[in-house]
Amino acid sequence: MRIAGSTTKPHPHHDAPDTAQDFVRLAGLPEGPERKALRDELVRSWLPMAERIAVRFRGRGEALEDLYQVAALGLVKAVDHYDPARGTAFEAYAVPTVTGEIKRHFRDHMWTLHVPRRVQDLRNRVRHAAKELAQTTPGRVPTTAEIAAYAHLTEDEVRTGTEALECFSALSLEAEMPGTDGYALGDSLGGPDPAYDTVVDRVAVRPCLEALPERERLILYLRFFRGMTQSGIADLLGISQMHVSRLLSNCFAQVREELRAEAG
Repeated sequence: MRIAGSTTKPHPHHDAPDTAQDFVRLAGLPEGPERKALRDELVRSWLPMAERIAVRFRGRGEALEDLYQVAALGLVKAVDHYDPARGTAFEAYAVPTVTGEIKRHFRDHMWTLHVPRRVQDLRNRVRHAAKELAQTTPGRVPTTAEIAAYAHLTEDEVRTGTEALECFSALSLEAEMPGTDGYALGDSLGGPDPAYDTVVDRVAVRPCLEALPERERLILYLRFFRGMTQSGIADLLGISQMHVSRLLSNCFAQVREELRAEAG
């Protein structure tokens, strides 16, 4: 019942339990059966709130049952660390704690890249089966065949699910490659190759060069493919260096004009 003129805000969850006095009593109890029973009762009382938070994160590739478990873990942490003496309502403390636990779960256990839903399902079934079988095989990890029989999967499907368990996040390009001396993954990536631009340019000018007189084509070949100087070309052809320079300039102008006309 609200008092007229009260500035108290309505509770975010209308069915939130009134546990303020229980938390005060919990803080004053020593470790023992009575404190454990009260703690467990507080967790049960607030579990519906934690599950509502978990539901907000469904449809992101994680089973709702797993989200419930993560939310419950966050709630337990909230109950254990809440201090009523600070004057903050438990719900105001618990909501960000549970939400943070779920977000941390996604950050640490979910893929950064899209993975087919079938592989996600295999991963969940393999993980659940391995967890259950671990209780019956103390001292060793369940075998692939045991997991396959328990989860009603083929051994190939178990191997796929097992591999998916280790592939939640992308490897940093700065990560050192195994068996190398400081060689990072990024070092294996190629970069832009300027030779590709050269190929494009050569293909574009080829028709223009083929239209030039034979002597001009020879001069261009000697200058740019053989690396000869203008003086060397002049001596080879028996003409002046000035004449070679003039012929080159005319070739450049003719090719440039033809390319401009084609582009237009």
